[in-house]
Parts: sequence; structure tokens; C-alpha cells
Amino acid sequence: MAHIYFTVINDLTYDQRMQRICRTLAANGFEVTLVGKKLKSSVPLDKEMYHQHRLSCLFTKGKIYYLEFNLRLLLFLLFRKMDAICAIDLDTIVPCFLIARLKKIKRIYDAHELFSEMKEVVTRPGVHRFWQGIEKKYIPLFPNGYTVSESIAKEFYKRYGVQYQVIRNMPVYSPYTAIDTFGFEEKRLIYQGAVNEARGFEYLVPAILQIPSRLYVYGEGNYLARLEQLIEKYKAGDKIFLFGKQSPDILRMMTPNHYIGINLVEPSGLNQYYSLANKFFDYMHAGLPQITMKFPEYQYINDQYEIAVLIETPDTESIVAAYRQLCDPEFYERLRKNCFRAREVYSWENEEKKLIEFYSKIMEQ
Repeated sequence: MAHIYFTVINDLTYDQRMQRICRTLAANGFEVTLVGKKLKSSVPLDKEMYHQHRLSCLFTKGKIYYLEFNLRLLLFLLFRKMDAICAIDLDTIVPCFLIARLKKIKRIYDAHELFSEMKEVVTRPGVHRFWQGIEKKYIPLFPNGYTVSESIAKEFYKRYGVQYQVIRNMPVYSPYTAIDTFGFEEKRLIYQGAVNEARGFEYLVPAILQIPSRLYVYGEGNYLARLEQLIEKYKAGDKIFLFGKQSPDILRMMTPNHYIGINLVEPSGLNQYYSLANKFFDYMHAGLPQITMKFPEYQYINDQYEIAVLIETPDTESIVAAYRQLCDPEFYERLRKNCFRAREVYSWENEEKKLIEFYSKIMEQ
């Protein structure tokens, strides 16, 4: 039985994509270990059909944190037996490369993002140069890989000549359930996922003041403190509610109890422009029409199944106009029915077949 190690630099509890990948491979004959980080706020891990390990660090942010985590990861992996190793994004690629070369095992790259083009990277010249250097040096050394969208796969081929497969991050198909009809009747909005820069919150907060609905935010991130300041600035505390990170199981239960999903991204870099966010599919599976961006990946799916109102930029006026459009009962119901049609196609049960085939071929080489 081939043993594959996966490495991430986040808390394993909330990483739905890695949970799906690891469960699928473990259920199909692979031994799997997922390695991440442990924080003071980390909750105990649920028992899974794969191995899990979290590394504790003295530092929690900044350059020294990345250095410490990578050193601890390298030392941890050094004394483990494995047949292949998969780096998730650039921030764990260096120790994975070193371990793969030292142990003479197969190495794989899983690109959740076009990492060097994220807004929080491109807006800091020194940081941008650093990650561009890491990407330019190491991506060509990982010829076997996959990513979350066709646009990112094409960009990797254009830059480095690597032909990565596309394995999108979609929810597991499950029966639709909604338990809170009041949330639906009051046209409650939901934002779930990372509360990070370039997610349009500075436009979303004033937009909420112009519509007769409330916004429920489930998530944390590097923009959370600023979001709290915006809520205070606009005196929107009675219309916007922050619930912090929630487990995938709770999110699956809560999401259908809303009316509209929010998936805003500022067009501030290639990573944002090529994005295909997890929440896009989560809203689809929950039967929620959504307000999202007129970017290539979203437009392609929306052209097949009209499930969203697409906007060019996440400005306040566009958000309010999209909301009002979704308040038309006939239009809303059409999009809602399309969500249920689309989720029959865009589900992990269909996507995981490509994952199993990918790893089976890799381990046979």
C-alpha cells in the first residue's frame, strides 16, 4: 500500500478540500498522512480514515513563522517513511522537494492558488519577488501536479511548461436540507470562507445598509480586524454578524438557511481573476443563488447553468443592484432550480474519479 504525505500550513480542522482528498484516497487503497499546524485555538481533530499530525510553532506570523514551520516540517518528515509527498501551495514546497530528493520518492504539487499572484503578495514588492523566485525555481521541478481551475493550469503551462491536471474543489453530494425558514424568508445573506484582503468587504458593508437584509459571516482571516472596524464605522452592528470559523459539518447545515450567497473578489491580480472559490460550489449545493464575479471560471459555469448574478467589480452600487435583481421571485426561483441541476454535475463524486486516476498512475510509474 503506497503511503502519501500531504503538507499544508493551516489548521486541519477547517480544510475541506484536503479532507475530501485524503478521505477519497484512503478509501481507495492508499495510506495517507496529512500534516498541518497547531494553534492555541485549535480544537481536537476528529477521527478520520487517514493519519493526521499538527506541528506546534513558537511564532504565529511573519517571515520567522514561515521559516520555523518549514524547518519543523522538514525535521518531522525526515524521520517518516513514505512513498510520495505532495506540497499544498508554495509555502510548503521547499521541504517537500528536499525530502523527495533525499528519500528518492515521488513528488507532487497541489496548487490551491496561483500563490505568487495573490493580492497580499503582489501588493508587497519584496514578498512578491520572494514567492516569484520560489515559484520559478521549484514548479518546474514538480512536473506532476494539479490545480483548482483551468485558467491556473494554463498559466502554469505558459510560465513553466508543466501540464497540471484540473481537480476542482467541489462538495460531496448530499440531500438538500434547510431547517430555518425564517432565514430564507428575511432574505438573509451569507459569506463563508476566509475573511481576507481583496474580498470586497469595504464595499459590501455599506451595501448592506442599503438593502433590507442581514449578512452572516462565517470565517476568519487577515481582514477580520478591519471588517470589525468597518462595521463600527458604518454602525452596521445590527445588520452584520460575525460567527468566526465553523467546522465543515456546521457550515453544511447552516448554509441552506440563507437566501443569497456572497462571493466577492477584487480583480487585483491573476490569482483573483482566475479564482474558483470553494464557496461558489458550497452555495450551489445549498441551493443558494449568489452574487459573484464576472471572471472566466465563474462565467463558464454560469453560462451552462445560470446560478448567479455576475458583477464586473465588487463596488457597492453593483452589489445592491445584484441583490435587487435576486429579489424578483420568478428570477430567483429559476436560479435556485438551476443550482439543484448544477450540483448533480459539479460534485466531488464526479471530480474524485480524476484524483484517483492521477495518483494511481503516479504510483505505478
